[in-house]
Formats: sequence, C-alpha cells, structure tokens
Amino acid sequence: MERAVAYRTLEAKPTESSIIKPGELVDLVEMTPLTLNDRRIYNQLLAHAWDRIQEPGEHVIAKRDLRGSHNANDRVGDSIERLMAAIVKVRVVRDGERAVERVQLLGSNTEHESPDGMLRYEFPARLREIIKESTIFARLQKEVMFALSSKYALALYEMVQKRGNMTMKSHEDFEIGEFRELLGVPRGKLPMWGNLHQRALAPAIKEVNALSDFTVEIDPLKSGRKVSGVRLRWVRKEQEEVSGVMAELNRPKVGRKARIDGTVEDVSFGGKREGSGLLRTATYEEARRLFPGYDIYFVEEEWRSWMAGKEELPQNLDRAFLGFFAGYTERHPLH
Repeated sequence: MERAVAYRTLEAKPTESSIIKPGELVDLVEMTPLTLNDRRIYNQLLAHAWDRIQEPGEHVIAKRDLRGSHNANDRVGDSIERLMAAIVKVRVVRDGERAVERVQLLGSNTEHESPDGMLRYEFPARLREIIKESTIFARLQKEVMFALSSKYALALYEMVQKRGNMTMKSHEDFEIGEFRELLGVPRGKLPMWGNLHQRALAPAIKEVNALSDFTVEIDPLKSGRKVSGVRLRWVRKEQEEVSGVMAELNRPKVGRKARIDGTVEDVSFGGKREGSGLLRTATYEEARRLFPGYDIYFVEEEWRSWMAGKEELPQNLDRAFLGFFAGYTERHPLH
C-alpha cells in the first residue's frame, strides 16, 4: 500500500484578498521583539515572493506597497532592519523528532533611496528549506491583517487561521511560557496572568472575534492556584456572523474600538451609548437587496451625519436607516 503524500504548503495558492503563511512561521518565537508593522511587512514580503520563494535569488517590491497608510519610508527601513536582525526559534521535525531551529527571518537586501524606489531582498537558504518542507499553513485575509491594531491580535489571528482547518480539532493547550512566546510578549513584560490577560489577551480576543471568521476563547489552566497554561478554543462562525464581520471591515476605522466594545462613540448619536447606534446585519443585507449598486457604508455615514441635528433618536434605527436610504436614492439616482 502506497503511503499518502502530504499536501505541501507551497501548493497552496494565494488570492487577491488572501496570503499564505507557512505554519512554521506562524508558531515562531521571536528572540528579538518585532512590532505590528514589522509582522505585516514580513507577511507582505512572503506573499510577494511566494511564486518562487523556495528558489535562491532576489525578490523586488516597491516600497510604497509596504508603507500601509503612512507615507514615511523610514518606517519601512526600520522594519526591514529589525527583520534582518531578528533571530527566531522555529519548531520543526528533524530525523523524525521534534526540534527547535534558530534561523534568520530575512537575508541581505538593498533599499533604493528614492521615496518611490524599490526594495530588493532575499530569504536565508535554511528558511527556504523550512518553507519547502512545510505541510501546514495559515491563509490570512489581507483586510483582517491590516485591520487588527496590535501585534498580539495579529499573532492570535495567525495561530487560529493555522489551526482552524483542522477538522478533528477545536482546541489546543499550551504551557503559559510557550503561549507568551508565540504571542510575542517580550521577556519580563506582563509577568502576572491578570496583567497578561487584561493588557494583551482580552483586547486581542475582542479584535479577532470581531474581525475574523472564527470565534476564539482563551481559558486559563491552573496548577493549584497558579496559572500554568492556557486552552485556546476556536469555532468557525456561521454565515450571518461572517456577514457582520464583512460589514465591519467595510466600515470606517473611526469608532471601531467603540463598536467592538459594544459602545458607539458617534457625535451624530449624542455621544457614547451602549449598543444603541448599531444596525443589525440583516439591515445591511436588506439595503443591498433594495438598493443595488450603492455604497451602503457611505450612505450610512450620510445618514448618521443627518441624524446629528436630531434631538431624539428614532425608536427603530434599522427602519429609519432604510427610509433615509430610499430618499437618498431618489435624490442621487445612479443613472
């Protein structure tokens, strides 16, 4: 009987909206702390080189493609230098045994001085071999990667995306030290469980739950009174929940934290209110059906601005929004 050949990570294809990241580079341990921007840029470098990432040679990318929402090239250069200097511990299997291998994330590179210039970069030979041998990967949605606002949220998102396609598994246990390393918590920072949970885990969980297609929970595991580990749980969301995620990703970032926290910080609604300004997911779907071709979220912003002068909110916000939308289409026909 022939032995089944494992599916290779290199066989996975990225799309316009998603990138592929080898599992070994998801569950890595930073010996040199990286920032959120460093992690995003590294993911972009991997994605840009993906078609021939296992081959020796140089890859070329425009610096403007790495800037994100800022215009300063020095931030790109700073990230490249940290990535080049970073030594990471990667969990691998060698000679049939689990092992930890220490490798560089990024090899030599050349940055053109022009603000609109190019970055030429290479990956170290051993890292290319690890990628070539990889059989587990995470598919990362670009929109989510850029929407997450902390390195801990991005690390957690990547961990769940790697594990989410394991049909026979819905949770995994980690020793507390190992989990801290995988999240990228610097040594000596947030040493107590309460601080770690409040400052890093709870905000990361909220963001991942709000912006990804999985619901995530992290439960402490105790030895006596001491937290010795954590249990990471993940559940794929139903389609209606995913529609809500897409609606949030398409909305302006302004006010997102308040929306994720279950509050609305919106001058058009008289300040902060617990959930009072949120529209139901079904309302967005109804707007798409009734008014095809219109930018729903732009019209929503127009509606909220119009509501700013009202002394009282309508009792049914969803109905009020659809009514405003109908009037808007009459005033602004598409043709």
